[in-house]
Amino acid sequence: MPFTLGPNNYGKSGIRLVRVGRESSRHDLRDLTVHTALSGDLDATHYRGDNTGVLPTDTQKNTVYAFARDGVDAIETFAERLARHFVDAAPAIAHARVRIEQHHWTRIGDHSFTRGEGGERRTAEVAYDGNAAATTAGVSDLLLLNTTDSEFSGFLVDEYTTLPETDDRILATAVTAAWDYQPEDPGDARHDSAFYDHAFTRARGALLAAFADTHSLSLQQTLYAVGERILKAIPEVGEVRLSMPNRHHYLYDLDRFGLDNPGVVFQAGDLPYGLIEGTVRREEA
Repeated sequence: MPFTLGPNNYGKSGIRLVRVGRESSRHDLRDLTVHTALSGDLDATHYRGDNTGVLPTDTQKNTVYAFARDGVDAIETFAERLARHFVDAAPAIAHARVRIEQHHWTRIGDHSFTRGEGGERRTAEVAYDGNAAATTAGVSDLLLLNTTDSEFSGFLVDEYTTLPETDDRILATAVTAAWDYQPEDPGDARHDSAFYDHAFTRARGALLAAFADTHSLSLQQTLYAVGERILKAIPEVGEVRLSMPNRHHYLYDLDRFGLDNPGVVFQAGDLPYGLIEGTVRREEA
């Protein structure tokens, strides 16, 4: 055969799950989007259409809902439960990856919630190979803005540079961050939901504090400060990956109307935008 099958996986994406916890009159709400991806000894289905080893994606979807019946807890532990099940229950499957996004609702009563326009989501991804589970957590589209304490100057200038230097600008971004938990010692108990919930709260708090506290000379500097602060806050994390688009705000020219603009009126830009990405890791990681 002149061709061979390369790396492959299959699964169900966009499984929308809402679970209401009714253990007391103060209800708990979990709004999730779950994605599964399975791989293993699946040559037969690709070469011959032999589906003996294929766990249908519809079954994967149903499993997500069935497992939610007994509770979700932290999305990291829910993702691990699912990943371990798919590998252990299907002989041909050697590796499972489950990614979950948790959509944020704010409580306004015992059984009432509101969801703003911001797209912030808590995220988790667990990969399981039959022996060990690797866990990544994070946050997506966390909108942040500083109205001052941001500069950008001293950059490279060539014949195409038109951007003026500034010592005072709005710095706005939508942070997507992911941090990897270092492998646990085999003899240790696995992290539980309380650990992951607490770690996420600490990481998010560290992210917010770093953004607010840093007098930014560049978005790259702010990115590093955020990653460094998360690593300091969570000893169990070995690496933080960050994506921070620059949501530009341009001082609007009011001169043509006979008005000055002492840094109070801005036009929010859309496209194009600067995109700053980077990884901050422990030296020993």
